[in-house]
Amino acid sequence: MKYLVVMAFVAILASLASALFFMMRNGKNDKAKGNHMAKALAVRVGLSVVLFVCILIAWKLGYIQPTGLPSAPR
Repeated sequence: MKYLVVMAFVAILASLASALFFMMRNGKNDKAKGNHMAKALAVRVGLSVVLFVCILIAWKLGYIQPTGLPSAPR
């Protein structure tokens, strides 16, 4: 599961970097540059949603356990 999460984060960062590349690239056709950047950002959002859903499914199936602060007694 850890490898899946790390690979997803790397893919998200790569998509974000490609959007930055398309934004910073000097081109004559600004519309095409904007389309490439929008597609790269859409891929990033899609990967983020898929990662979130995979984490929720893994939690429901018991592959991962939540950790963190213990709940306070009432």
